[in-house]
Amino acid sequence: MRAQHRQVYPVTSNSFTSLSLRPELVTSIASIGYESMTAVQQQTLPHLLKNEDLIAQAKTGSGKTAAFAIGLLNKLDPQVYSTQAIVICPTRELAEQVAAEIRRLASAIPNIKLLTLCGGKPMGPQLASLRRDPHIVVGTPGRVLAHLLKETLHLDKVQTLVLDEADRMLDMGFHDDITQIIAKTPASRQTLLFSATYPDHIKKISEAVQREPIDIRVEDGLDSPDIDQVFFEVGKGERTESLFKVIAHYQPESTLVFCNTIQQCSELAKELRQRDLHALALHGDLEQFERDQVLTQFSGKSCSILIATDVAARGLDVKELAAVINYELSRDPEVHIHRIGRTARAGSKGLAVSLFSASEKRQLRAIEDYQDAAAEIVSVASLTEPEKFKLYPPMATLFVNGGRKDKLRAGDLLGALTASGEITGDKIGKITLFDKLAYVAIEQKAAKQALDILSDGKIKGRKYRVRRLH
Repeated sequence: MRAQHRQVYPVTSNSFTSLSLRPELVTSIASIGYESMTAVQQQTLPHLLKNEDLIAQAKTGSGKTAAFAIGLLNKLDPQVYSTQAIVICPTRELAEQVAAEIRRLASAIPNIKLLTLCGGKPMGPQLASLRRDPHIVVGTPGRVLAHLLKETLHLDKVQTLVLDEADRMLDMGFHDDITQIIAKTPASRQTLLFSATYPDHIKKISEAVQREPIDIRVEDGLDSPDIDQVFFEVGKGERTESLFKVIAHYQPESTLVFCNTIQQCSELAKELRQRDLHALALHGDLEQFERDQVLTQFSGKSCSILIATDVAARGLDVKELAAVINYELSRDPEVHIHRIGRTARAGSKGLAVSLFSASEKRQLRAIEDYQDAAAEIVSVASLTEPEKFKLYPPMATLFVNGGRKDKLRAGDLLGALTASGEITGDKIGKITLFDKLAYVAIEQKAAKQALDILSDGKIKGRKYRVRRLH
């Protein structure tokens, strides 16, 4: 199958009401608070709804997930008990985020069964859930293929196939897995490729699996004025101290620090904690429950600093991320651009700080060439460091040893905390539910009181073990 790419022309209307959507979707979109389409939604949705193949260059945070979610949900038939849509993602974290967004948009459509199939999770519960075909599958290539080979997953009725962040999946070595998965789907399917970049291998896979795809490019805008990008040259052995000075000077509420190695992540997190900064590490050596816990704390604003590798942070989508700091420069200028783009989402202003040594000047020049702009280099000595600097996260996280499998819902936890009137709803932040556990973000000042309420009382008539994460 050879793709013959067609160029898209701009769509003038940015209103969801201009689209032919099923009433349930219109209801869900309104309840979420989506008032108008983002650039990628405006350009892709008219074609998605016409069942056309599409290849779109768009970054995380652009609204692409909602775009393809609306497209696949609009034509899904809840009365047909077969897998009608499958979304393949490079990481477990991204798959979970995509699944959550689809669930939000499907909330007004009754009887939709969505299943996530990711590595790092036991096969048993997945096999049990697959006894009845889900309408939608969101998963990682390895685990999806494993179920296909076991013949526990059936894709012969798939109408929509989405490859999300296809460039990263191919970079991570999933080409053969993806090819085998696609071979199990009908030739008549709609195939959607979303990629942050547009390298040759993306073109090749598009030519192999798509039919006359619409070609859409959405400008990143990563070097826009919304991001203050600053570079600090550091001497040998001064990198960690310089990082501390940067954090003390800018005092961002939430900071994502990129390291190039797992060892760097672990050592740096330990060093910052010794300086009384709430820092956690995210890397490939963590168990899945540890990764979930770290991500939950950071997204819930009970951790001020997340230190991560590029692979581990792939798919991380945290709104209102105040700052991104490159502890070392990436060897790939494109990766650098994607790193710093995380700090300016949905029109918010961001800060991107990069530390570099004399040995990294070649990488600095590559970044300048890629951005077509000279780097703003500032001396570390110019930074002001307040006395007795402390950076406390605004929220704390409570761990509850019960989750979705125990029929717990976010509203149950919210109700248990606010029933007595001692704690008001505005003090409670993000509530995250997993199969067997849950996390509740709560303002620091109310954390002890909330812990006492949940520990001493009952949730839906049952006692659960509750503790505070540190």
